[in-house]
Amino acid sequence: MEVSRICLGCMTYGDPNRGTHSWTLPEEQARPLIRSALEQGVNFFDTANTYSDGTSEEYLGRAIRDFANRDEVVIATKVYFSERKGPNARGLSRKAIMANIDASLRRLGMDYVDLYQIHRWDYDTSIEVTLEALHDVVKAGKARYIGASSMFAWQFCKALYVADMHGWTRFATMQDHYNLLRREEEREMLPLCAAEKIAVLPWSPLARGRLARAWDETTQRLQTDQYGKKLYAAAESDRRVVERVGEIAQKRGVPRAEIALAWLLHKPAVTAPIVGASKQQHLNDAIAALSLKLSTEEIAALEELYVPHPVVGFA
Repeated sequence: MEVSRICLGCMTYGDPNRGTHSWTLPEEQARPLIRSALEQGVNFFDTANTYSDGTSEEYLGRAIRDFANRDEVVIATKVYFSERKGPNARGLSRKAIMANIDASLRRLGMDYVDLYQIHRWDYDTSIEVTLEALHDVVKAGKARYIGASSMFAWQFCKALYVADMHGWTRFATMQDHYNLLRREEEREMLPLCAAEKIAVLPWSPLARGRLARAWDETTQRLQTDQYGKKLYAAAESDRRVVERVGEIAQKRGVPRAEIALAWLLHKPAVTAPIVGASKQQHLNDAIAALSLKLSTEEIAALEELYVPHPVVGFA
């Protein structure tokens, strides 16, 4: 399956009065950005059943119907969390998976998704139950491929082994937390994905925007994003990395986002960073990063200040 090197993350799009993200864009503001992405060659779009209580899927589905050829685009969504409350809404049981794939397809207005991803590891459901259910989703034609997100490497390795042992559909992608401020995936997950030919789709490639602006600059999202605050404590080591990104961006005469994304795109294991765009400039910066070549010295300068961090983003 061919995807663009940039994936447009659609968590940014959804009813700001639904769910927990008050900074999301309503549909009339989201549609021009989705259309612009398509016009600039992006064919890969990532959303989730839980984003803005499902309205992200609704917005994306309508935009794709109006602006794209369905057979040429790749649509990814996720299961584990749920926009619905109550028993059997959340998790990766067979019942939850079967209910949530049908609900996602209804909101998207599609017969199938190209990539159906587990949003987290479910400690209450055996991986055998989850994988068999996902295999049946693929065999029913409701998804073309399956993917995983944010787990320990030993868990992902176990899932690949179990799928192979039973002849079930294998995870084809890993959507993990990877950027210049959080590089713990380099220890085990990225080598595992390279060895198993798994496509890596980093989420939060700009560290919730922290790598795209000066350290002391703030936004509505930074102020209200409680999950982002858990992911990124205001560590002195992070500040130094952000400042280094700014120094190299100034020398190159390009926005900081281009530098941070270009660094990711230089990593052999990375297939397509998942980039959010609430403004046209955000999208332009992501596209421009595709042609920005960093020198060996610049890459070393960006990496040398990193300090190991506790693993976050698995829950």
